[in-house]
Amino acid sequence: MATHRIVSLIASATEIVAALGFSDQLVGRSHECDFPSLVERLPTCSASRVDIGAPSRVIDEQVRSIVASALSVYSVDPDLLNELAPTVIITQTQCEVCAVSLKDVERAVCELVTSRPRIVSLEPMSLGDVWTDIETVAIALGHPDRGTTLVANLRRRLAAIADRTADLPSRPSIACVEWIDPLMMAGNWVPDIVEAAGGADLFGTAGQHSGYLEPAALAAADPDVIAIMPCGFDIKRARQEMPPLTARPEWTGLSAVANGRVYITDGNQSFNRPGPRMVESAEVLAELLHPDLFDFGHRGPGWTPL
Repeated sequence: MATHRIVSLIASATEIVAALGFSDQLVGRSHECDFPSLVERLPTCSASRVDIGAPSRVIDEQVRSIVASALSVYSVDPDLLNELAPTVIITQTQCEVCAVSLKDVERAVCELVTSRPRIVSLEPMSLGDVWTDIETVAIALGHPDRGTTLVANLRRRLAAIADRTADLPSRPSIACVEWIDPLMMAGNWVPDIVEAAGGADLFGTAGQHSGYLEPAALAAADPDVIAIMPCGFDIKRARQEMPPLTARPEWTGLSAVANGRVYITDGNQSFNRPGPRMVESAEVLAELLHPDLFDFGHRGPGWTPL
């Protein structure tokens, strides 16, 4: 069996590699790769040009400024890549805000990396694309059978949730907040898992990028449930960023607020990572939407009431 030297420059790809059984062949990671925990011992091959400790609105402004100037939000260390001598480098082209971009990796490889690695670029836009990406990685690593098996298992688990919600008389409406200030609603694969979990996504469209939303539009839609899942933030950090939203005059009039159905999730570890833990993300949503039907044990580490 061929042995690879894998560098993953996106957290979701690292999780895919691990779930496929190739953890021992990872030799480098991105600055955001932290699951499974054993990968934290690996050298970090990228860095962010954004001050992630800044308030949400400042982070948004920094990202917009960097992207507008045609610079990448992240940088790659070509010297370290060359030292690690990877045979495979995995990145993505779905969102250059969410991962090291393909052109950054290609530039680093062309400049210095003498091992001539294969670059595998993932493109997750919808949940179906996530399953395809898992199979793509498995093929690149020489074991397509592992990808087929893993995807089948994930699909089966997700279908078990969808089957229990398929015949419900009604589906609670939900707003999935991917960024708090300014307000942004989750798109891409999130509407797919909302559907499986038995909810009606008011703002996201499967396969389309997340979009900004005026707070007045949120108030006008008045969702039954609000799930806070800021990209890159854990529960503690997300809670810290809530005041610009909760201080708005429309907030207290929302049904979800009055009924205690606003929840903060760990977006960093679940919804924002298009990989194997998409099923756990669906489980979280199922618990929020239908607490009488589902209890997978995610309350606490995965979500908490506001």
